[in-house]
Amino acid sequence: MRDTFRFFRLEWRFLGFGLLLSFASSFGQTFYIALFSAEVRGAFDLSHGDFGAVYSAATLLSAAVLAWAGKGLDRIDLRLFVAVVLLGLAAASGVFALAPGVAGLGLALFLLRLFGQGLSPHIAFASMARYYTAARGRAVGFVALGQPFGEAVFPALAVAAIALIGWRGAWGAGVALILFALLPLALWLLKGHAIRHADWQAAHAAATANGDGERDWSRAAVLRDPRFYLVLPVALAGAFIVTGFFFHQVHLFAVKGWSLALLAAAFTGYAVATAATALLAGPVVDRLGAARLLPAVLVPLVLSLGCVAAFEAPAAAVAYLVLAGVAMGLQNTVLTPLWAELYGTAHIGAIRALFTSLSVLASAGSPVLFGLLIDGGVTLESIALACMAYCLAAIALAWAAVRRPAAAPA
Repeated sequence: MRDTFRFFRLEWRFLGFGLLLSFASSFGQTFYIALFSAEVRGAFDLSHGDFGAVYSAATLLSAAVLAWAGKGLDRIDLRLFVAVVLLGLAAASGVFALAPGVAGLGLALFLLRLFGQGLSPHIAFASMARYYTAARGRAVGFVALGQPFGEAVFPALAVAAIALIGWRGAWGAGVALILFALLPLALWLLKGHAIRHADWQAAHAAATANGDGERDWSRAAVLRDPRFYLVLPVALAGAFIVTGFFFHQVHLFAVKGWSLALLAAAFTGYAVATAATALLAGPVVDRLGAARLLPAVLVPLVLSLGCVAAFEAPAAAVAYLVLAGVAMGLQNTVLTPLWAELYGTAHIGAIRALFTSLSVLASAGSPVLFGLLIDGGVTLESIALACMAYCLAAIALAWAAVRRPAAAPA
């Protein structure tokens, strides 16, 4: 613990940068955009289905572009890349505020999902994985706190802004916040980054020359590695399953007889569990390695789904969301260090961008699939049992992946 506090004290500036980018991703996250749903649908005369279709199309397109754009982190100076992304996020907010019609709305959503949900956390997590080795897990775990912090702060800000200046004004205020607070602060926190990058390049080159460093895989080589496909079911489970249940959470609570007040309270437990797990799991990742922890990542999610499948008591709602939060906290802390452990850090931007784009695709698919199953008469308890079976199979595949010897990058 003493080493952890010393690490935070010495590296607060760069860690603060990662935390800020993780927090800024809230502008493009579903929980924030959904707060404006009623006003947006009224302004553009859209049904729930119409708005959902525009949102899904924008999300899928952003996932495709992210796989390409995320590679820039490996080639472009971090300060320039951050400036471009935050300026893009400000432009997205501005387009949202001024959108005259559905086409403008679609463009705004695409840009928000690309620069907000996609590239902002991508920069934060990939940067921690690249520039830290012994403390990689602690760095990623700390940066992961930015997302639950955004979930706690942004809704209150949005509600207040809508009441005071309207929904368009709220997004206009977001432009000002990004341009005059987040962007300058991010660049200030990156002061001295040229030295950090030069030190990383020198250490990486020396380790490579001595044969004792991380082997660097290109993204093309990763796609030829069987371990990648064995790991993917675990890596994508949270995005697919948790998103699917969260999207249909009101229906779940209704059929269980759980109140919406309980939903709000349980989500607080989810946010706290996510943050606490990410912070506590970081030192464990550094001590044991992400690969050894990977098979355990989905165990809390299996227990969470078991609460949905087997119990009706209100306490089960809290247990379901708290355990889901533990699972997501573990995933946030383990996966990025895992890619660095397996494939090195020289191409971490391209590799993590590939995974992130697949995660976005997974999160876009489950609401539709779960909805079709529900419409067809399948209960959420049955869906939970099916997801539990998926998780157990994914754990077995992950176990096989971490025990499989690595081949040389092709």
